[in-house]
Amino acid sequence: MELKEAIRNRRSIRSFLDKPVDREIIEALISDARWSPSWGNTQPWEVTVVTGDILETFKEENRKAVMGGDQANADIPMPIEWPAINKNRYRDVGRHILTALSIRREDTAARMNYYHTMFGIFDAPALILITVDKALSLEYVMLDVGLFAQTFCLLSHERGLGTCILASCVSYPDKIHAHCAIPDTKRIVIGMALGWPNMKNPVNTFARTRGELDEFLRWVG
Repeated sequence: MELKEAIRNRRSIRSFLDKPVDREIIEALISDARWSPSWGNTQPWEVTVVTGDILETFKEENRKAVMGGDQANADIPMPIEWPAINKNRYRDVGRHILTALSIRREDTAARMNYYHTMFGIFDAPALILITVDKALSLEYVMLDVGLFAQTFCLLSHERGLGTCILASCVSYPDKIHAHCAIPDTKRIVIGMALGWPNMKNPVNTFARTRGELDEFLRWVG
């Protein structure tokens, strides 16, 4: 697979087949993703792979927390304010998802069922958690973790696997610490659902959009 093809065709997967991912495949993906760039080659990322019964327990507790109205307290808080252009893009992908799932905006029950599924990690057979030591300054660490996550997602796509980077799986870090043996000295940055994509589900096939080049690019000189 050409690099440009992988970059253009990789997408967030929100429905997975009921099929496990072999441990050897996941270890190979992480081994290759280690070669992601990082500030001063510090390689601050630490990776925890969660599968099996522990993952199923975590999914259920995560779903109960959000459906019960528990206050999220992620180690990396979600943005509160967005510039208009970013907010519009965020809302746009939400509309695409609900349309693909034939969920009307006013159908509160169906929307809540989707959130239930999302906080259940879209029933993915594996969850990849990326943590860093709390002693590290976040500014460069966040950049490094993002680079690692992107590399991991591209490598997974090349293997025919699907990923979805999810804030919803790290909204309640106390549950992760409790079930995944991650010490309190570690900051839980982000998680990624991993599995074999169910391409029969339209939520995995709707047309994606990107901003025009002139929305991002400036030339000086």
